[in-house]
Amino acid sequence: MKKLALGILIFSVVIALGFSGGTVLAEEEITIGVSIPAATHGWTGGVNYWADRTVEKLDAENPHINFVLTTADGPEEQINDLEDLHAIHDIDVLVILPFESDPLTEPVRFLKEQGVFITVVDRGLADEDIQDIYVAGDNPGMGRVSAEYLIDRLDGSGDIVILRGIPTVIDDMRFDAFMEEIEGTDINVLDWEYAYWNRDDGYEVMQDFLTRFDNIDAVWSQDDDISLGVIEAIQEVDRQDEMFVVGGAGMVEIIERIMEGDELTPVTVTYPPDMISAGLEITVTHLNAEAPILGEFIISAELITQENAEMYYYPESPF
Repeated sequence: MKKLALGILIFSVVIALGFSGGTVLAEEEITIGVSIPAATHGWTGGVNYWADRTVEKLDAENPHINFVLTTADGPEEQINDLEDLHAIHDIDVLVILPFESDPLTEPVRFLKEQGVFITVVDRGLADEDIQDIYVAGDNPGMGRVSAEYLIDRLDGSGDIVILRGIPTVIDDMRFDAFMEEIEGTDINVLDWEYAYWNRDDGYEVMQDFLTRFDNIDAVWSQDDDISLGVIEAIQEVDRQDEMFVVGGAGMVEIIERIMEGDELTPVTVTYPPDMISAGLEITVTHLNAEAPILGEFIISAELITQENAEMYYYPESPF
């Protein structure tokens, strides 16, 4: 059932024979620290699921590599985890999905200065120069694809609301690309608020929007977890015939709605949580290769519709 989409990676890779330190030989003992957010919402639940599976697989395939996996409920806990990974486990490599960008930048920079190889997944650091490998979904593409669908569906005119994620680099990428795409149209953004990629926050933010705005033609929720809260709020006041919701990531529940032809959630945009698997796989490939494999690996953003939803449907997945 593995969803790892290496075949659709849009990537820029540097094969750097002169990279300082070179590639770690397969017979050397290596410790990889893996630092990810705890399952605070559906998407990170998927990240945890795929991280566990991939670490187990790679551990069995690479007896010379030791893995230490940590999960954090917030930035401060993740910073503490990084300190332990360095001081207690003496890691050689860090694969990190930052809880938030800014608070984690300097702690990761410190590890880089100690000679730790850095792979960053999804939420980029504030300083891109720290990372050796970067793996993420196409965040600008996610905003752009969502905007293109809204423009087409609304014939370039209408009132919309936006629910953003958390204040982080990737959220800015999505939002900025979306706003750039709708510039010059007659689509009016009534308001936007952060919903922290969480259905409860999505519900509360959407309740506020529904109270304040008599007419809403569409909602860009950016995230399928947020969408579930948005849908609940809309249905509570029986306004589901007035608008539609465009989310993102490809959550099982949303895919099922799309497959069934639900008019409230006609589409979503891909942003797979198994990108943590790609980050781990690429990092281990770098360690075992004769020449370093460095650079940026971006998984393309695809529009999921009723016509292609079955391709993205994995009922066994927790997300």
